[in-house]
Amino acid sequence: MRILHVIATLAPRYGGPPKDCFELCRELARRGDEVAIYTTNIDGDGDLEVPLEEPQRVEGVEIRYFPGRWLRAYAFSLPLARALRVAIPRYDIVHIHALYLFSSLVAAHYCQRFGVPYLVKPHGVLDPYLYRRHRGRKWIYEMLVERRNLRRAAAIHFTTVEERELTRPLRLKTPGVVVPIGVDLEEYGDGVPGAFREAWPQTHGKKIILFLGRLNFKKGLDLLAHAFGPVGRQRDDVHLVLAGPEDGGYGARVRRWLEAEGVARKVTFTGMLLGADKLSAFRAADLFVLPSYSENFGLSVVEALACEVPVVISNKVNIWREVEEAQAGLVVDCEAGALGSALVALLGDPVRRKAMGRRGRNLVEARFTWQAVGPRMTQVYREIVADGRRAEGGDGNSTRPAGAIPAALS
Repeated sequence: MRILHVIATLAPRYGGPPKDCFELCRELARRGDEVAIYTTNIDGDGDLEVPLEEPQRVEGVEIRYFPGRWLRAYAFSLPLARALRVAIPRYDIVHIHALYLFSSLVAAHYCQRFGVPYLVKPHGVLDPYLYRRHRGRKWIYEMLVERRNLRRAAAIHFTTVEERELTRPLRLKTPGVVVPIGVDLEEYGDGVPGAFREAWPQTHGKKIILFLGRLNFKKGLDLLAHAFGPVGRQRDDVHLVLAGPEDGGYGARVRRWLEAEGVARKVTFTGMLLGADKLSAFRAADLFVLPSYSENFGLSVVEALACEVPVVISNKVNIWREVEEAQAGLVVDCEAGALGSALVALLGDPVRRKAMGRRGRNLVEARFTWQAVGPRMTQVYREIVADGRRAEGGDGNSTRPAGAIPAALS
């Protein structure tokens, strides 16, 4: 099958979506599909150092980068649009990542124009917490294009049942498919013992609480700062590590909260960690924490579980049910007191932490590897293509009655 993914950027600074997109495509290519990614070179205020507009073959996946020079937050790129106009008719199905972006808009437009079926993966932006943000201008955009693009999609790709359930008040008519994100367990081996503590000597002899992700408004870092305050003041054996890039200077706000709590000296900001550095951070951690107000999946949680690190997460991280059922961590409300109590409970119980870590690894092996996820995604693609539903605006024909859902989408 010929599969095209369209995503605004593959820059690592944007966290889970770029990593998820590439690794899914890599798995599909391993399984014998012809897979390509069309994207831009946008990397925050700068650009990725990549060849432009020429195909790059990376682990079996064709990647084409196009320049994004203006309206960078919108991922605007006329070269991308021109390329998609030519490319989309050659593919059996198109997988579009995110909403409210030029890359998504133009991909959906040409899928409709040429009658190529497409899925839309919202990456959490339909979660009520994010859906309400900037509601006025989003509503205008939806009235102009986005509702039509969602309505004409063959399916909406959710990564958890929880993410799908949170969209029910929107009364979307498009079928929903739930296929999780995976990880490659080979990437989460033993690592180098002590490498992280050697790089950050202030963590020597301390129990490390690790947060790994973008430092931005939705991650619950205000809750974490206020929860860690009493823990850090009462204990000399703990250290909080905040690993990730800052969004719009948000890290300065986090530092002010920690200073107000009197625990700033017990906190380390590492910036973004990748590859062996990230693995060493997971291997050094005693606990992983993610108290997000909204998280459609929580890839960093799965990475922590793969490294046998117990987790403390909010019940707005949408794999919280799976974590709770597996007893791989503690799930709390978005409230600083509850978060602090959970941290204290696990910090004081190494036996419980170790048992949770083992159960977390078992959960990942059973449900969140690409070897498990890849076949499910392939089944979805094949059923959509076989079903004959083409994007409206092409030939307009469909063999499926309105509201019917292929087996893989139910």
